[in-house]
Amino acid sequence: MITSTLAPVQDLNLLRTFLAVHRAGSFTGAAPALGLTQPSVTAQIRSLEEQLGRQLFQRLPRGVEPTPFARELAERISGPLDDLDVVAGGNCELDGRTAPVHLAGPPELLCSRILPVLAPLVAEGLRVHVATGEDEELIEQLREGRHDLVITTQRPRGRALAVTPWAQEEHLLVAAPGWAARVGSRAEGVPVCAALEAVPLVSTADDMPVVRRYWRTQYGKQHPAVGPAMTVPSLHAVITALREGAGYSVLPRSLCAADLAAGALVQLEEPERPRSTTLLLVQRPGAEQNPATAQVAEALRRAVRTPEDLHPTPA
Repeated sequence: MITSTLAPVQDLNLLRTFLAVHRAGSFTGAAPALGLTQPSVTAQIRSLEEQLGRQLFQRLPRGVEPTPFARELAERISGPLDDLDVVAGGNCELDGRTAPVHLAGPPELLCSRILPVLAPLVAEGLRVHVATGEDEELIEQLREGRHDLVITTQRPRGRALAVTPWAQEEHLLVAAPGWAARVGSRAEGVPVCAALEAVPLVSTADDMPVVRRYWRTQYGKQHPAVGPAMTVPSLHAVITALREGAGYSVLPRSLCAADLAAGALVQLEEPERPRSTTLLLVQRPGAEQNPATAQVAEALRRAVRTPEDLHPTPA
C-alpha cells in the first residue's frame, strides 16, 4: 500500500512518464506519446524509482510488467493527472467544444457498420477523426495515444487498456449465382469443399487466412489451394469481383448481407459450426476524460447488442 512516508515527487513529468509506460506496457511504446526518445523514458523511470525508493517495473523480453506498487501508484495518480491534461489539452468544454474523438478499426467494418452510427452524432456537433489499419498496428498506436477507441479482433496484452467484447461477426462461404448453381449441381455425396476445388478463389491476401480458418473449422482440414486465383486489396473489391463471376470467397455476413438479399451473391452452405470472430472495443486509458469519447463508445454499444444486431436481415 502507498503510504505518506514516501519521498515527494517534485517533477510531475516523471509521473506522467510513469503513467504512459504503465499504459503502453513498454518504454518504447510510451516514447512517441510523450514526445521523448526511448533512452529518455528509461532515464526518467530510473529517476522516479530512485526518488520513490521502489522498483516500478519488471523488465521482460517484450515490454515491462508493473510491480504491485506501480499498479497502486497508477490507480492513485491517473485520475488527477488525466484531469490536468484534459484542461491543458483543451479536451474539456472550456472553448465551447469538446476535442475530437480518434477512432480506428478495419476499413470495411468502419464503412459498413461504424460510420452509420457516428453520422447522427457528427450532425449534432461531435467531431470524430477516423483511421484504418491492421489490428496490431492500431493497438500500438492506441498505446501511443494516437487513438481513443479501436475496434479490433486482437486482444491487447496487459491490463492497462479497457477491453469490451463488442459483437460477433459471422463469416459465410459465398459465390455469384452461376458458380453457386454449378456447386449445387454436384453429384450426391460430394461435399461443397470438394466441388469448390474447380472454382476460382478470390482473397485479399496470398496466404488466405480467413478462408483457411473457415476450412479448418468446417471441414477439419487445410484448404487445398496453394494460393488464390485473384488477390485484391479489400473486401469490397472481393465482393465486386464475385458479383462479376470471378469465383468464390469467405466474407463477413455484415458486409455481404445486402448482396445476398438481392441475389447478387449466394451463400453456398449453412455451416454446421458457424465460424465467427469476436470484435473488441478497446479504449485508451484517460480517453474517458473527453465526454465525447464516452458518447461515441456508448453509441457503439447501443448499436450492437447481439450477434444478430451486427448483421440484420435487409428489408
